[in-house]
Amino acid sequence: MSCTSCSTASKGKPGGCKSNGGCSTGGCNRMNTHDWLRNLPISDVASACKVMEVSFSQGTRKDFYRNPTLQPFEKGDLIAVEGVSGFDLGEVSLTGEIVRLQMKKRNVKEDNPDMKKVLRTATDRDIDIWKQNKAREPEAVIRSRAIARQLKLDMKISQVEMQADGRKATFFYIADGRVDFRELIKVYASEFKVKVEMRQIGARQEAGKVGGIGSCGRELCCSTWLTDFSSVNTTAARYQNLSINQTKLSGQCGRLKCCLNYELDTYLDALQHFPDNCDVLQVAKGNAFLVKKDIFKNLMWYTLPDSNKQYPLSIERVNKIKSLNQQGIRPEELEPVDVSSKTVEKEPEFVELVGQISLKSLDKAAADKKRKQQGGQQRQQGGQQQRPNNPNRNQQGGNQQRNQQGGGQQRQQGGQQQRPSNPNRNQQGGNQQRPNNPNRNQQRPNNPNRNQQGPNNPNQGSDKKD
Repeated sequence: MSCTSCSTASKGKPGGCKSNGGCSTGGCNRMNTHDWLRNLPISDVASACKVMEVSFSQGTRKDFYRNPTLQPFEKGDLIAVEGVSGFDLGEVSLTGEIVRLQMKKRNVKEDNPDMKKVLRTATDRDIDIWKQNKAREPEAVIRSRAIARQLKLDMKISQVEMQADGRKATFFYIADGRVDFRELIKVYASEFKVKVEMRQIGARQEAGKVGGIGSCGRELCCSTWLTDFSSVNTTAARYQNLSINQTKLSGQCGRLKCCLNYELDTYLDALQHFPDNCDVLQVAKGNAFLVKKDIFKNLMWYTLPDSNKQYPLSIERVNKIKSLNQQGIRPEELEPVDVSSKTVEKEPEFVELVGQISLKSLDKAAADKKRKQQGGQQRQQGGQQQRPNNPNRNQQGGNQQRNQQGGGQQRQQGGQQQRPSNPNRNQQGGNQQRPNNPNRNQQRPNNPNRNQQGPNNPNQGSDKKD
């Protein structure tokens, strides 16, 4: 995946990014916050915020660090910060006054004495050590999972994050309940030669760390912008008239999709206009049971016991039937709304105000041009096409070619064209007289055998009279 907003550099990587993510969705550094206060002038430099937000592992983990130095840092700079018995390397993700708003959101105090500090700008040696330790992470994940399986612990190692100096490793794991990993920590410490920290996360936090593409075609919300994971249950799907299908309602984390809560408030507001306690309506045919509510068309769908057909009723009709049932009256029919007839929107006629051309006219012209080209190709194949057979012409005896008539005599006059066939002449059987022919002095009499098909008749080529 490459960025569309910044120029692509050599080797297939975007020119202004640290990774191959998308700038528009925050793939270069996850959970990014737009600094809309960056270009505003600072009235008092002394009261400016001295705290920065630093991200680790492409934004999967972020923390606040105080900048005691006089050196200003910009977004995207690699800096060395205080770590556990050493230093860690991170990327500046946020600076300025917007950091105070983020700290207030996460309930972090600016004057907290336990807040760690920024050490310096990352040197080339720091970056080399950091890359070497980051290369150990995939192998550490595989090895740590094998060790946990050998100890028969009901847990899953999701990710291993190494500190930049290689003195500490954080193991993120998923477990349904409490896990006694005291023995596991000892094995990890002796295996990887680091200080071990175990941190339990949920399935949604794991999906946010791993990332991916959702069923909507976009990057996962938990890996781009979603920080607070609220509880999601099947009630949200029922309010939105969604089928309770666990496969379609579950995300990549195996839990219900977080986006089920996005439109829930809109549905709840729209459902306030629908009447309550209308799950069953009494009519003459029996009890009609409510199937679903359509908030877009303001319809309520019911079914009768004698069939599986669903009947859409308007809200006014449901209220009327409900009032009649309270009076002990059962109406004869439900009187459903006719939704089968679809109103076809009439397209406005095209008016060429600025010399534009309708798309329909272009399609028609292209079709006509293609049809003409196909007709021209058919005419060019094989020269001139033969004339179609005439059934009336084949049935008459005098309709044969001139070289087969008159006892095999042929006309050898140069330059004369062959006379076209005359349907009246063929039907009369040759009773009409022919025009004067210098090669034929005597008039041929009527021969009844001549009307038969000549090539196979031996009497056709004879000049004898009957």
